[in-house]
Amino acid sequence: MILAENLTKTFEGYKALNNIHCRIPEGCIYGMVGSNGAGKSTFLRLVTGIYRPDGGSITIDGEPVYENPSIKEKISYVPDDLFFMDGASMNRMAQLYMAAYPGFDRKRFEYLAKTFELNPDQSTNAFSKGMRRQAAIILALSCRPKYMFFDETFDGLDPVMRGLVKTLIVKDVLENKATAIITSHSLRELEDTCDQLALLHQGGVVLESDIMNLKTSLFKLQVAFPIPYGQEFFRGIEFLHYSKRGSVATLIVRGDQNEVTQKIKSMNPLLLDVLPLTLEEVFTYELEALGYHFDVNGYDFETEET
Repeated sequence: MILAENLTKTFEGYKALNNIHCRIPEGCIYGMVGSNGAGKSTFLRLVTGIYRPDGGSITIDGEPVYENPSIKEKISYVPDDLFFMDGASMNRMAQLYMAAYPGFDRKRFEYLAKTFELNPDQSTNAFSKGMRRQAAIILALSCRPKYMFFDETFDGLDPVMRGLVKTLIVKDVLENKATAIITSHSLRELEDTCDQLALLHQGGVVLESDIMNLKTSLFKLQVAFPIPYGQEFFRGIEFLHYSKRGSVATLIVRGDQNEVTQKIKSMNPLLLDVLPLTLEEVFTYELEALGYHFDVNGYDFETEET
């Protein structure tokens, strides 16, 4: 189990992480998303023991990670900024990994290199961006780690390779009771892979839940009434977003869907549609509620009323 309590990290006066609390159980695929600079990569560098916390603690199996070789032997980490020794082949890198990881599985390394169709004798300098990420993932998984950490996991991978990497991660979690933390800017990639998701913003966890609860806690309504109306018309209903074009209003509502729709039906609307939300929309509106505004698909989510 991974446990972060009051976890804080500061760089030259800037708090990259501010009193983070999270508990990641064994056998879980935990996704982290958030705004740029939210602290996702910093969290991974703390949980892997690259950084020392400035405040609070982060432990794996009840032990601190920083300067703890016995815990680090259980960890594989694929950072966003990949590192290979200059001119080294995958075989040369495998020798390095074998020296650091007693559990490195050479047969699995050879099997994965063949599966990904990478030449382990070729210099990684000649690899494309996607091939370098594949090589890093192969090396990480060949360690047979109990804890796997991937930063921007699918960056540079084509759809076939993304599917293969997902399958391998899920298989390790299920068969070996491993635990994985994945960060990505692609919510669609995490949606069908992760058990739990956390939303980070300005160095803090502002939302943490399992996938199903996230997708059912918010819903979209489109409504119209035969009389003039505005936001005040919906007093008693908690919504994260309100916009109106012509006579049709769109609301992103938090609460019990049946209760809210029954309440609006009692108001005799001309139109009442309940629409599903994608995971990307859920996080977009959660961030908007925190004051983080940006366009999605070219549409400005600033409130508009006519």
